[in-house]
Amino acid sequence: MALCLSDDESSITEAHGRLQAMGAAAAAKIAARRLRERGVRGIARGPRRATRSNPAQLTPRELTVLDLVAEGLSNAEVAERLFVSPRTVDYHVSALLRKLDARTRGEAVAAARRLGVVEPR
Repeated sequence: MALCLSDDESSITEAHGRLQAMGAAAAAKIAARRLRERGVRGIARGPRRATRSNPAQLTPRELTVLDLVAEGLSNAEVAERLFVSPRTVDYHVSALLRKLDARTRGEAVAAARRLGVVEPR
């Protein structure tokens, strides 16, 4: 917190990173606010409302990818359908697996169905 109360921007930035890593969300918000007051840009404000309202904290794009995965599409097919690179889809699928605590795509879809995030087929 002492770093956060400094007038030095680099110290506040360091404090912000440390506080986030420790999970001290309230203190990290103070550091973030102080940085924004100094004109620092690019400080994440946290998940958007649509993400926070989702039971699994999935982003709208992750939900889109999840729907296509639930249809049985491969990552390459999802990439083609969404006009993005296969690596981008790989990233989204990895995030889905992590957020849904799943080891496979099938487990992720099943977990999403239990949470009501994906409609049962």
